[in-house]
Amino acid sequence: MVVLSKIYTKTGDAGETALGNGARVAKHSPRVAAYGTVDETNAFVGLARQHSEGEMDVALQRIQNDLFDLGADLCRPDMERDHEAGYVPLRILASQVERLESEIDAMNSRLQPLRSFILPGGSPLAAQLHVCRTVCRRAERLAVELATMEEVNPEAVKYLNRLSDWFFVAGRIANDDGRDDVLWVPGATR
Repeated sequence: MVVLSKIYTKTGDAGETALGNGARVAKHSPRVAAYGTVDETNAFVGLARQHSEGEMDVALQRIQNDLFDLGADLCRPDMERDHEAGYVPLRILASQVERLESEIDAMNSRLQPLRSFILPGGSPLAAQLHVCRTVCRRAERLAVELATMEEVNPEAVKYLNRLSDWFFVAGRIANDDGRDDVLWVPGATR
């Protein structure tokens, strides 16, 4: 259980922050950049939820919770030492990736195949979901980069990859099942 009775601690005033295992690192470290961008993705999902309802809103709320799990996963290095934590650290599981795949398949079954790339936009919800997609892709790139330097849960990287696809397909659903997608017309403004 998390208890936050004081919001500022002044421990980061010198440009460092604590990871989940207590280690102090620079706030600009690749690990902090990766989980910080996951947090940014989560904030954009919250913004998208201002335009969602019903089943879509429930799915986005579930994704927000997953993104907190993912941030907890990325902020705790040294997976091989998880057993020393005194508790079971949160790690993204294959089942969470599989759930996204199942949801993508279900949404995609409602859509006509694309015959052109689409431009981010359409309905307010679709536009917000495309922002979520692009920020999620950045989080994925940062996590992949981090994985070249330090250990990263491979399921965390897979989750980010699937989630950006989920946002893309959900954006099409938010555009009246793709009927209101804004199609790219190559060279249209030449």
